[in-house]
Amino acid sequence: MYVDSSTSRLNGKTYTRHLLRESYRADGKVKHRTLGNLSHCDADEVEAIRLALKHKGDLARILAQAGEGGPRFKQGPAIGAVWVLSQLARELGLVAALGSDRQGKLALWQVIARVLDQGSRLSAVRLAGAHALGAALGAHAFDEDDLYANLDWLADNQADIESRLFAQPKAVSAPDVFLYDVTSTYLEGEQNAFAAFGYNRDRKSGKRQIVIGLMTDADGRPLSIEVFPGNTSDVKSFANQVSKAAARFGASRVTFVGDRGMIKAPQRAELGAAGFHYITAITKAQIDGLIAAGVLQMDLFEETLAEVEGLEGERYVLRRNPARAEELAASRQDKLGALQTAAEAANLYLGGHPRAAAKTQLARLKARCETLGLDKFVRLETQDRRVVVALDEAALREAARLDGCYALRTDLPKAALAKEIVHARYKDLAKVEWAFRDSKTALLEMRPVYVRAEKRTRGHALVVMLAYLMTRALRERWRDIDVTIKEGLDRLASLCLMEVSIGGQPTCYRVPEPRDDVRRLFEAAAVAIPSALPLAPTRVATKRKLPQRRKAS
Repeated sequence: MYVDSSTSRLNGKTYTRHLLRESYRADGKVKHRTLGNLSHCDADEVEAIRLALKHKGDLARILAQAGEGGPRFKQGPAIGAVWVLSQLARELGLVAALGSDRQGKLALWQVIARVLDQGSRLSAVRLAGAHALGAALGAHAFDEDDLYANLDWLADNQADIESRLFAQPKAVSAPDVFLYDVTSTYLEGEQNAFAAFGYNRDRKSGKRQIVIGLMTDADGRPLSIEVFPGNTSDVKSFANQVSKAAARFGASRVTFVGDRGMIKAPQRAELGAAGFHYITAITKAQIDGLIAAGVLQMDLFEETLAEVEGLEGERYVLRRNPARAEELAASRQDKLGALQTAAEAANLYLGGHPRAAAKTQLARLKARCETLGLDKFVRLETQDRRVVVALDEAALREAARLDGCYALRTDLPKAALAKEIVHARYKDLAKVEWAFRDSKTALLEMRPVYVRAEKRTRGHALVVMLAYLMTRALRERWRDIDVTIKEGLDRLASLCLMEVSIGGQPTCYRVPEPRDDVRRLFEAAAVAIPSALPLAPTRVATKRKLPQRRKAS
């Protein structure tokens, strides 16, 4: 690292510029990278930085020789985590997608703050005071109102941001495959613009929710996220995705992959009209219907993949998963055991209470049987004031006939995609489910949703998606290190800047030599450790002061 100074004359005036730069080697060539512009510093400050860099390995001896007038070092803000994430964002194209103006920098900080420590916009402002935001991102003065307004900006520019992300280099020879799925997240409040009662995947009855649709590429890289009212069904959210792939992303060779509840007959027709293809699954009832019609045969459902051609160019890829079949059989036996135990308890109660009505216990057990899904092959009746559980073996065999069996449907011809690839692409939907897991609860905590307005809810969801893009890349790069994402970021955050002062005046930030475990995290993330950074303090403040709130409470 060095200070590069140059002087030029233009129209009779002399201009001097100072850049903080570093050299590195790439592809056998020496290249240079600019870390910061020091032109705003006066001559003494530039020389102080030059002196510090020249003697960076021996500053302790210089300090001892200089006495009281020598350089002084003071602990500065944390640099490790925010530096790694900012460089990773640049490499992933996130900086180019968001832009380098004030709104783009605030949006990038919201994404990084979501990765570092999930919470509200207020907590993101407080978090900025502990990290070297100015040195790493160039973002300076802001408060929580600026971040709320930035959510509005993100919502207004979401289409352009996602388009720029989609345009990142990829294998143009392969067909474009889009994975799409939806989830829901419940709300603690009732004032969100999208709040509505609907099918609650979180099993939180009585809670309003919002529905979130996520589209990724075949590798699970997030491309677009959309928020819908909480009562939106899966199929109603699908139409937007088809038009988005065609108009926003300009894709022409597209295959949509969705689960059995997502791509139904109207959606298949819509995809066909757009010239797109699909891969989906069919329900057990549809499998039964095709078997009855002679299109499919039971002996085709084996552990190895089988393929059947249907009508109008459709293909069915069939398989029986033996592990899943065993799992379903074991679950069915567990439920039967639970029902039998409940019947024994009911009979014990009836034996000890002569005036109790047997029909009351029978009705209760029938309701339990339906809840457990056993009513198709279990018959309950009373005999001499006892509830008897009778098992219909033929009905049980019929219920278990399709255990572990599934069938995929696609309109892609064999020449375009072999059955093994069709099967693999459908299994890739697990990548979207993993993204939901990380984004909702495990790592990025989309919930609780601290905003109410429509635009800000959309902006919040986009921030979470972009944060997942970064954590996904970090997980891949740290896969050989025994550390979780959170543990790794906490270790990186322990690396703080040292503020160098000469003559009582702060001059620059110096990055100390990191511990071995921190250095390994930098190396695995493929991020270079800077030696020094220009003095760029971040002036952030919250409008709602925490001490005052504590006193008021």
